[in-house]
Amino acid sequence: MKNKKREENDQLEMLEGAKLIGAGAATIASAGAAIGIGNVLSSSIHSVARNPSLAKQSFGYAILGFALTEAIASFAPMMAFLISSVFRSKKEG
Repeated sequence: MKNKKREENDQLEMLEGAKLIGAGAATIASAGAAIGIGNVLSSSIHSVARNPSLAKQSFGYAILGFALTEAIASFAPMMAFLISSVFRSKKEG
């Protein structure tokens, strides 16, 4: 009886650990978003340096690139919260 209870407790602890690892892995997208923002800024600077007369139009495209990249970055914490809070394990007392 005690051995079975211990086995169930071990399984619940492993599930909780796997959830935390999954939530942490979901935040890796933040690093990708940071790289994407750097690429957008770099491309914007290069395009203005090559053709200064298109700086105004290029700025609009750069803002669009920032917004789309940040949208991806906002999905990462959302998925981490979903993994850690919505998928709860059933603890039997």
